[in-house]
Amino acid sequence: MLSRAFPFCCAVLLATACLLPAQKKNKKKEEITQVLEIPPDPPAAVTVETARLEFLVSPLSGKGLLSAQVREAIKSLRNHARGGQIVKLRAFVAGTGDLRRVQAIVSDEFTDKKLPLPALSTILVGLLPGEGTQVIMEGVIVSKKAVNPQGLAFLSGMGGISKEQPDQVLPMLDRAITDLSKATKIAGSDKSDVLRVTCLLSSLTQIGEVRTRLAIAFPNAAATAVQAQRAHGTSLAECEAVVRLQKAPADAVVFLNPADMAPSPNFSKLVLTKSPQLILTGTQTAFNSQESDIRLAFERMAKVLNTQKSGMKKVLFSHLYPLSNRLLETARKIRFDFFDSTRPPASTALVFEGLPSMDAMLAFELVAVPN
Repeated sequence: MLSRAFPFCCAVLLATACLLPAQKKNKKKEEITQVLEIPPDPPAAVTVETARLEFLVSPLSGKGLLSAQVREAIKSLRNHARGGQIVKLRAFVAGTGDLRRVQAIVSDEFTDKKLPLPALSTILVGLLPGEGTQVIMEGVIVSKKAVNPQGLAFLSGMGGISKEQPDQVLPMLDRAITDLSKATKIAGSDKSDVLRVTCLLSSLTQIGEVRTRLAIAFPNAAATAVQAQRAHGTSLAECEAVVRLQKAPADAVVFLNPADMAPSPNFSKLVLTKSPQLILTGTQTAFNSQESDIRLAFERMAKVLNTQKSGMKKVLFSHLYPLSNRLLETARKIRFDFFDSTRPPASTALVFEGLPSMDAMLAFELVAVPN
């Protein structure tokens, strides 16, 4: 009986011995499996030095899909920053790409290079210039030296809407250029001091002439022109600007509503600041469309500013990105529950095509000064 059992036992032992290396090998494979880390979110706001701010815009590119274009835009801005730190990005996106990819790629690109993340705003527009263009990025850079020693001026969106057909944007563009030029002179600066111009249009059919006129009017400006919505019923050309001051204002912040520029009680035409620091926020989003939803977004933004030692009464400029005129009117109705109505911020507020979240109905971003 021993002679029969012995071969069987040996067979069992041999089989077990053969299995052990395989089990160890599999265990080793399991040990080297890694879980990818979720990229960090961009900061809700950044505090920066006013005197060192520069403004750039990424070149147009129709190559590749949205992800490739976002990476190329970031690379271009980093190259043109000449070692300066990118502290804020505003991405205008067109097409059917997933807007949420923009934030993920920004986080990846900056984290991989071990660079601080910038505040970020991502807005869906109707159309961008150039065939196949899916993203344009505006960048705010902190340069290595002071370039705005006297401060900056922020100019509200100027121009407006006419009853002309959507493709007839040039008359309203000329009006916007005239108003921005007048506001620049009131600030004590000239056309060479305009650092950034962003124009929101109803059509890009005349984009070549739009670019020419902007380049002549503001030769040193980083200029952006986008079609805010896919379909417009009338002509629209509204342009905002940032201007370098040649002379520091009397106070840290000066709100101006010149009598000959159709002043409004709801916003200032231009705001001058010599504050040593500015606070640039990303977007806060209102999910769903009730007044309470929009109010909640304003309350969240107030908490963000508090973390930067500021507050809603310290806002210089507000960008509103609603997806309907009704939402825009609701935001206008409640904003002075938060802003200082005696010193209304400069502002641009127009209806846009979309936002990164499917249930987002309105977003806004702010420029403020510390307390």
